Amino acid sequence: MLEGCHTAIITPFDGSGVDYDGLEALVAFQIQNGISGVLAAGTTGESPVLSWNEHNRVIETVAAATRGNCRCIAGTGSNNTSESLAGTEHAVKAGADAVLLVDPYYNGPSSLEIRREYVVPVAEAFPEVQVIPYVIPGRTGAQLLPQDLALLSRSYPNVRSVKEATGDLDNMKRTREFCGPEYTILSGDDGMTFAMMTDPDIMAAGVISVASNIAPGAVVRMVGLLREGRTDEARQLMSALEPLFGLVTVKTTEKTPYGDVVCRARNPLAVKTLMTILGMPSGGCRRPLGKMTRKGIEVVLAAARTLQTATPEILEPVAKFFNVDIAARLENPAIRETLVYQEY
Repeated sequence: MLEGCHTAIITPFDGSGVDYDGLEALVAFQIQNGISGVLAAGTTGESPVLSWNEHNRVIETVAAATRGNCRCIAGTGSNNTSESLAGTEHAVKAGADAVLLVDPYYNGPSSLEIRREYVVPVAEAFPEVQVIPYVIPGRTGAQLLPQDLALLSRSYPNVRSVKEATGDLDNMKRTREFCGPEYTILSGDDGMTFAMMTDPDIMAAGVISVASNIAPGAVVRMVGLLREGRTDEARQLMSALEPLFGLVTVKTTEKTPYGDVVCRARNPLAVKTLMTILGMPSGGCRRPLGKMTRKGIEVVLAAARTLQTATPEILEPVAKFFNVDIAARLENPAIRETLVYQEY
């Protein structure tokens, strides 16, 4: 089982290219803090804007760094099955333990088509590797349904897990009902992990986390407490981490000459912005993702300041590993000046 806490690691950039040294440092930070595994080149890793050469090298880098230390999951999903087959072939050769297939975005196949024309070809071509469907309809416009997950698990021993990010507890309960007690459900949403792991009708085994890019030790502890049934202690830790969980999407209302607009800074923009502020390898996002508004970055700073004030131990591993003064960096306006749009 792929239980525990896995980090959907960001892809750090250096100018126009991938910062592979920075990526190795981020993976080493994860390993030092007890992570169960690292997801390379997932959507948090900005897979849609990586070239396939970059995509493959990111997976190679993470697979080499995690070997003998923790699992490597390779993001090989696409809205093109041929690309996913080629990416999976490379990931298997690189030594990945599993591959993650996000539901095909934009072209919007039915659940039947996702199963038959996307997941099945990969599962049949690579029976030696675990294949994890990633269901996130809010970002893809498509959804592999519990019925088709059950059909896959019945026919393919290497497709017996799912990264679940529907936000729909009833959908998750149907997955558990149809797929059985041995099936692995992983939370794909940090804010839902507690509910998913404590609900007896869901019984999630862990999380593929965004927040653990910054706080791997704390998220690992929370998941471990939940797996041990120590829910009161886990709830306290979850409450401490909630400011970080809230950064997956940052919504602000911005003024324009034509009236107010809602601006959404979507994952991984806010998390990578905070990582830059903290002094971790990040390099910002690749276009068309850009910068945050001034209101947006204040949300990011407020979350980090809350963590630093209330539970400084959560960010202490960042300070030690990357040799930074977090309190000073959070109050240094020069660090964040290039991370914001000066006007809407």
